Amino acid sequence: MKRVLLIDASPMFREFLKEKLTAEKVDVDTATVERDAFTKMVTSLPDLVILDLDSPQSINVIVHFLEDKLKDPNAKTIPMIVSGPVLPQDKLTLLSQYGVIKYFTKPIKFDIFFESIGKILKQTFSIDVTPCVLEVHLKGNIIFIDIAQGLNREKLALLKYKLPELIDAHQLEMPKVIILLTDLQLSFVDGINLELLVDNILDDARIQKKNVKILSLDEICQQFIDGHKEYDGIEVASDITKILGDVVNTHTGESDQDLISDKLLSADADTTEGSIEMRFMSDSGVMPASETGGQINVAIVDDDAVIRKLLSAAFETVNAKSIPFDSSIEFMNAVSKQHFDLVILDIYMPGLNGFDVLKNLQEKSYKTPIVVYSQVTQRDAVMQTLTLGAKSFMIKPQKPEVVVQKSMEILHKTQRK
Repeated sequence: MKRVLLIDASPMFREFLKEKLTAEKVDVDTATVERDAFTKMVTSLPDLVILDLDSPQSINVIVHFLEDKLKDPNAKTIPMIVSGPVLPQDKLTLLSQYGVIKYFTKPIKFDIFFESIGKILKQTFSIDVTPCVLEVHLKGNIIFIDIAQGLNREKLALLKYKLPELIDAHQLEMPKVIILLTDLQLSFVDGINLELLVDNILDDARIQKKNVKILSLDEICQQFIDGHKEYDGIEVASDITKILGDVVNTHTGESDQDLISDKLLSADADTTEGSIEMRFMSDSGVMPASETGGQINVAIVDDDAVIRKLLSAAFETVNAKSIPFDSSIEFMNAVSKQHFDLVILDIYMPGLNGFDVLKNLQEKSYKTPIVVYSQVTQRDAVMQTLTLGAKSFMIKPQKPEVVVQKSMEILHKTQRK
């Protein structure tokens, strides 16, 4: 049986990892750097060490442990993964020098994280690949869980850990949960997944059944909940205004549409914070930018401020850092000083146009993949950009997420060569 030593993980992250790895027949032990981590490591000689940082300053605390690991002839070859907050490049370089083979920025996307663990342990983990969009957002003390396309058991299982983190982070008292299933057509085969969904939500004792509402147009969902006595108190309805009326104060003079817009469509807080990300890497095609797991740096070169803002926000959803440039000259000045993993480039800009940028970069043998995103539609212009080294040409306007997905596919292919 493979062995993993988990060091300094927060309670939620620790229990999440232990449950999944134990289910995959991996023995998991836990330790703390300041107390017993090194002793446990050299005694048990695990197949993998996973260390969790709670802040960038935590690196200063673990340096002694990392130095001792390098000095020990048996321990120094043990592969090591570190997870934690966004780190500057010098800190990532330091970790790499100590033998850390991957760094995952929180919130971690579950599928790529366990794919990496599986490669290190030379073990294939069972992952549900059912297409599923699962989003969680917060409005007041109401947690909205929106599920579309399908019921993915991995994502449903993550709710058991995501919801307590959310409740703790925002100090919610008597949290209420609205589950949105209007995009799903269910069959009785889905019953086991519905059970998993509801059970993981109710796993936190602070969430009471009377405060859980399900919005569904599917009769099977209603029949399933009604048929489980242990779910007594959970309401299923097909009318969002009725559900909202049960959980919020409707005596405000607001119209039903205003109520829906205010309570449902807008969020009070960023719920992507925490240990675990509900979106998977496979949802967007994004891959880590390097073996050390640092964030992808994307240069967005466009004189249109709206385009820069929209693309920056879209790349942020896949944990990529955007560096915007409102002129190609500013970008060219930065090329020799800063590393980019990907470039999004407009063609028609004042001063130096996109064609000139591509020519200059080609002369420099610039290896970073470039995606041209422009209103240019002439065939000759498109062919010219590709001849000058652009990996793809996308005609404006596109949905920002489409640009991100295509860009990540190109980056993924480039990294595999």
